[in-house]
Amino acid sequence: MKTDPVTPADLVRSVIAVPPLARAADGSADVEQNRKIVGWMAEGGVSSFLYGGNANFYHLGLAEFPSVLDMMVEIAPADGWMIPAFGPDFGKALDQVRILRDYDFPTAMALPMNGPTKPAGVATGLRRIADAYGRPITAYVRAENYFAPRDMAALIADGVVCVVKYAVERADPGTDRYLSELVEAIGTERLVSGIGERPAIVHVLDFGVAAFTSGSVTIAPHMSTAILKALKSRDRQTAEALRERFLAFEDQRDAHSPIVVLHDAVQLVGIAETGPIQPYLANLDPGQVAGVADAAKALYEENRRYLSDPAT
Repeated sequence: MKTDPVTPADLVRSVIAVPPLARAADGSADVEQNRKIVGWMAEGGVSSFLYGGNANFYHLGLAEFPSVLDMMVEIAPADGWMIPAFGPDFGKALDQVRILRDYDFPTAMALPMNGPTKPAGVATGLRRIADAYGRPITAYVRAENYFAPRDMAALIADGVVCVVKYAVERADPGTDRYLSELVEAIGTERLVSGIGERPAIVHVLDFGVAAFTSGSVTIAPHMSTAILKALKSRDRQTAEALRERFLAFEDQRDAHSPIVVLHDAVQLVGIAETGPIQPYLANLDPGQVAGVADAAKALYEENRRYLSDPAT
């Protein structure tokens, strides 16, 4: 498992997968099923694994936190980069990074807070959390002006933040003043697109961000890896053709909850038994299962066909 400090080269060596967290019937994290998920992605060229929103770390309690971290260490491929998340509130984050100090993860991600915040307060909070952790953290932004770009530039310069995951959704990802200001302030080598394949091409090729994260890579790792390869060579046509195969499944995620759809889809296509999702979320309603299953299986089979013949 990667334990050395995070460099820009780490961000582009693999799609940064954001998988679900498989749970046993009793609600505990299931080591073997999570190992299956990681193993399937590793077969497709994935070596970076971020356990954050899709793993529902938002609702991960302090008592369970160490056992889940232990599981991440246990299932990590030899060359794997495992990135846990913490928070989202400041108090919980401080408690969790004090636990994280006992592990060798080179960074961990601060989940974005949806409650009351101010940009200056977020910057101060991230600085204090990193001080308590003793290592640089990964910042995650999902809302306009969550932090001021100039503040983030200072945090990166001071070694407080080593990666920024950008996930502000836009109807047109090519029109994004906030992202432009962030790029101007911090550059692009430590900035990653954080909303999957849909905006990744624009973010990487037009804004110049380093790489992208993906949940759907859990279903189709070989094709998602191929998109990253195409982006590295600036082959927009190939990247767009591959991304098109993800959109029906991404539409289901957008319609019914990105976290829940991904969690249940991994089981529906037979990759692993993901079990009950942790409250306050809930598994798919019966009426949603058929549509999700069809889209997930179609994506999974597209990946199988691509694996057999990349030219198809």
